[in-house]
Amino acid sequence: MVPKNPYENPVNLRAYKKKKPTVINTFRRDYQLWIMILPAIVVIFIFNYIPMYGIQLAFRDYNFAKGLTGGEWRGLFYFKQFFESYQFADLMRNTVVISLSTVVLSFPAPIILALLINQLRWKRAKKALQTTVYLPHFISIVVMVGLLNVLLSPNSGVIGHILQSMGLGDVNLLGSTSTFVPVYVLSEIWQHCGWNSIIYLAALSTVDPQLYDASKIDGASRWQTIRNIEIPALIPTIIILFVLSMGSVLSTGFEKIFLMQNSLNLPVSEVISTYVYKIGIVSNQFSYSAAIGLFNTLINFFFLYTMNLIARKTSETSLW
Repeated sequence: MVPKNPYENPVNLRAYKKKKPTVINTFRRDYQLWIMILPAIVVIFIFNYIPMYGIQLAFRDYNFAKGLTGGEWRGLFYFKQFFESYQFADLMRNTVVISLSTVVLSFPAPIILALLINQLRWKRAKKALQTTVYLPHFISIVVMVGLLNVLLSPNSGVIGHILQSMGLGDVNLLGSTSTFVPVYVLSEIWQHCGWNSIIYLAALSTVDPQLYDASKIDGASRWQTIRNIEIPALIPTIIILFVLSMGSVLSTGFEKIFLMQNSLNLPVSEVISTYVYKIGIVSNQFSYSAAIGLFNTLINFFFLYTMNLIARKTSETSLW
């Protein structure tokens, strides 16, 4: 006989609703945790939410004397100006090419590196390798671009001399429109691959050791162990980080690209972030640059929402 649901009785149902946790009860129960994250909430509110007040600048003519809200309302005028600009197509192409190239090539790199490091059984060699691959992440962007200029110089650079010895002549890798994107992407992988592998190594550390013992008893090779044990353990982490990376797909690294720019590679290195800086800060067109920045943010949010929706429908892992 199927047991009767006790909450079918109205009296019991009212008692259940009284016991149901509320926001106040949850705060009282976990007040220590709320106090711990309070500084982070305050920082996010101050630096991420309060500045949203300035979004209206994209729809007004900015006037120094009248402030953010005193300018004339122009609606979508600056958005139309950007869409009709002769630079719109070039900016979008350059931004998408650099962003997608960085995501496609640099996203799998830390996963592969984490799988390789996890296969090492000699602890000293493993720690030494981890330390070695983490170090480039702590090099500042200015120093990194300086190293690229020194190493890739066609006259005095080491790589430039190697290319000359191979009979390729004076190849300016930073001044060529065909080599700028590969140099940028490869330097990004070299600098951040090791650091980004930390989270995957942390996920691999949660794998039950009994699974490895069982795979050895069954005679599984290293590749079979990686494919059947380690990769499935990484899939939830991979999905979350990939969805998060889609939220900044058009927000390429402004500092590095700006420092790598020169008059020779400008046709392929001018992206939305550098164009916004030149238009807004250098040319003092604040409303126009705010409209371009807002457009870029909306596109990033669209990619983030779409990828999260796909992840939620195809797997059990998503941001919300």
